[in-house]
Formats: sequence, structure tokens, C-alpha cells
Amino acid sequence: MRNLELKASCADLEAGEQVAQRLGATLAGEWRQADTYLWIGYERPESDATRWSQYEIAPVADSRALLSILAKALGVRVRVEKSRRVYLYRGARIHLDRVASLGTFVEFEVPCNDGDERLAREIMRELSEAFGWHADDALRASYADLLENRP
Repeated sequence: MRNLELKASCADLEAGEQVAQRLGATLAGEWRQADTYLWIGYERPESDATRWSQYEIAPVADSRALLSILAKALGVRVRVEKSRRVYLYRGARIHLDRVASLGTFVEFEVPCNDGDERLAREIMRELSEAFGWHADDALRASYADLLENRP
């Protein structure tokens, strides 16, 4: 799977939620999430405001056992705990995140599985304009990087 992504700090998630609702985005759900970053390599440019990511999803019968095995083999880099509220807009996901020890953020993920980069960029532009964001508002680091580099 391939996504075009953009993430920025958001001092007021309620205002962000109002923007999503004004766009006509639909609430997909809200949940608590813990992401465990292992010591592995990532292939993703960190220079652009928006960036492409590619990933695969594989079903696992016992995710806790697999995480335990991988953590022992590779080592845990950092664990990111967050609550996430997700809205859907034109196939894109709008994440309203509260990240422990970091703060509040909004992240856009626009899928581009059929190779239509023009459409993905158009949707990203619509979302960025609706939220009043500019390229210099984008955070280029992952939550893991932000946690590791906080003062």
C-alpha cells in the first residue's frame, strides 16, 4: 500500500474536528493505540512537507507473541502511546492524535494504491487548505523521532 502523508502539531483538536466535519468527513472511530518501534530501517525521505510511505499489512494470529519475538530479536527503539480519532474524507484518513509526552497532532494519510498521484496530491491540497496549513507547518519526523529528540 502507498500513502501520501502530512503531519502537523495542532493546539486545538476540537477545532480540527470541526474542520473535518465541515468538509463532510465521516467519523470512522476512536481508539487507544500503542506503536512499538523496533530497531529496523525505514526507507522514506524526510525532506518534503508531504511524503510518500509504502507498507504492507499481513494478518497475524497472535500479535502479542510476534511482538515479543521481534522485540527480543531486534530490540525496542521506543513505544508511542496515543489516542486517535479518525475521520474519512474522499478515501483519505484524517487522524486527530493525542500522543503521550508529546501533545496533539493532526495527520493526513491519502492512499494512492492505483497510482493516481495527481488525485492524491489534490486531496492533500484540499485538506491542507481546509486546515490552514502551509508546507512549513509540516513535521517531518515520526512520533518515535520526536519522542527520542525531545528536550
